[in-house]
Amino acid sequence: MATNSDAIEISLDEIRAARAAGAATVQHTPIVRSAYLSELLGGKVVLKAENLQRTGVFKIRGALNKVARLGDAARNGVVTGSAGNHAQALALAAQLAGVRCEIFVPKGASLSKVAASRRFGATVLEGGDNVDSAIIMALARSAEAKMAFCHPFDDVDVVAGQATLGLELLEDIEDLEQVIVPLGGGGLLSGVAIALKLQKPGIRVIGVQIDSCAPYLYGEMPAGPVPTLADGIAVKKPGVITRPLVDKWVDEIVAVDESSVADAMMLLMEHSRLFVEGGGAVGVSALLTGRVTPAQTGTTCVVLSGGNVDLGLIPNLIRRHETEAGRRLIVFTRLPDRPGGLARLLTIFANMDANLIEVQHVREGLDFAVRETGVQITVEVRGAEHADLIINAAKAEGYEISAITGR
Repeated sequence: MATNSDAIEISLDEIRAARAAGAATVQHTPIVRSAYLSELLGGKVVLKAENLQRTGVFKIRGALNKVARLGDAARNGVVTGSAGNHAQALALAAQLAGVRCEIFVPKGASLSKVAASRRFGATVLEGGDNVDSAIIMALARSAEAKMAFCHPFDDVDVVAGQATLGLELLEDIEDLEQVIVPLGGGGLLSGVAIALKLQKPGIRVIGVQIDSCAPYLYGEMPAGPVPTLADGIAVKKPGVITRPLVDKWVDEIVAVDESSVADAMMLLMEHSRLFVEGGGAVGVSALLTGRVTPAQTGTTCVVLSGGNVDLGLIPNLIRRHETEAGRRLIVFTRLPDRPGGLARLLTIFANMDANLIEVQHVREGLDFAVRETGVQITVEVRGAEHADLIINAAKAEGYEISAITGR
């Protein structure tokens, strides 16, 4: 392989060698047909369920190849900076190779990803406000301790490892026409594009970034943390190696917003029974928002690059989804601050088959009478028409519904 970033070439033989390096550990993840997306969008859409990969993310492909290629150069151990997914992958690769592993993660990194890295035997250290600062600290540690630095994406061996996913796509999808891939640093996107186009140049490859951190579209992003559901792809600047590869091999790059990513995560849970993290769901988001349309003929494949979702996030996603879908009604009203006042209102809701979720009393911050209180009530409903019936029933009994959301 060349080391000049302006002239890098990765061959099919090198990609196949990377596949052999990971053969004992990397899973050949399934292709899942999405009847819901196919019918909704009018094209044949399938999902590459890399969220079911070992460590829950595609990164193990590149990490195993990198550690294998290092050989004796990794005798003092390996070190990296990562938001969490590469951290887990390198930790496992180092454990399998029997070498030490240290990982620098930014503040606010996913607790589940950090915990998984430690379970694989890595030492996890705080590495500043973002992935870039974590990488800088890892580079300093590499020089100090003579450990081998393993970049999360900007490395030829890592790209060759990620490219093995492209080999699987061609083996599994006979009429593949278009592939949609999440884009963070560019290792996965460029690798998949190379593997596909070296064999079938006509396949269209599209990368998807989160618009709050999209350096391939908008240029290098300012310093500081980026709060996003797609933390796994929130990379501040393109790689020196991966940028030329993306420019050469990728057909198009688009960006999606935070709200549509949340919608995509819930759609995958609800209709495909797949848990996919924000960075892994951006391809579905691009389809839902029309940023990308399915191929008119043949199959469009969306790569679900990772499934490491913090469980604490799931209830918030469900609440938001239920509200947006009109299946939650949130009402605010004033009640006499006397025994039985709330019970009478809740009886009305119960008689209308509304399922009570939550009641919050509001006694301060509004102009209440002396013997008056406010309540915010959240109920589960069947839809907008059912919500209207409930509201009208409460109004008919004299209740003033002054604030209504979730319809």
